[in-house]
Amino acid sequence: MCAPKTLLVIAVSLFLIATKANAQQTMFISEKPPSDSEYTAQALSAAPEAIAKGAAVARMGENGEMRTLREGSNGFTCVIMGTDRMCNDRNSMEFIHAMMKHEPPPDRVGISYMLAGDKGASNTDPYANGKTADNHWIVTGPHIMVFGPPSKALGYTEAQDPDPSKPYMMWAGTPYKHAMIPVASPK
Repeated sequence: MCAPKTLLVIAVSLFLIATKANAQQTMFISEKPPSDSEYTAQALSAAPEAIAKGAAVARMGENGEMRTLREGSNGFTCVIMGTDRMCNDRNSMEFIHAMMKHEPPPDRVGISYMLAGDKGASNTDPYANGKTADNHWIVTGPHIMVFGPPSKALGYTEAQDPDPSKPYMMWAGTPYKHAMIPVASPK
């Protein structure tokens, strides 16, 4: 059995490798990639200060390998995936890892912070790489995500085109259904 830190690094690596091409196209079109210190500050902005203080920071290198820019002490790892900043606990990283491998997600609750909001994703297709006429693209402002069985019992709307200023379920009808809970208005 892999150590939790190794499992987390593997999960982050797989997810970031899958989004590397899209990330390079969308994140740095008009600017050079941020320095490691700029990247760290941006990645940490995904989480509340109390979480960010003890969070690890990981970054995809030019060769596709994950680099740890900062060791953590609280079980959260902050990353930039595409244009989105995200800070995930171990369980949410296992959930994302399972999704990327098309495997059943773990049966544990996970929390992910995206306090910088997101640039959008399909609300119906976990594997969509961009907006199409029929994939119900949705942009959510600052929010947290709750993964696992408890999220499914919250009773939030499963509408394909929900109001992103209110809690809703993303990817309803798939094994990767999870709660999206806005915490502030989009900027």
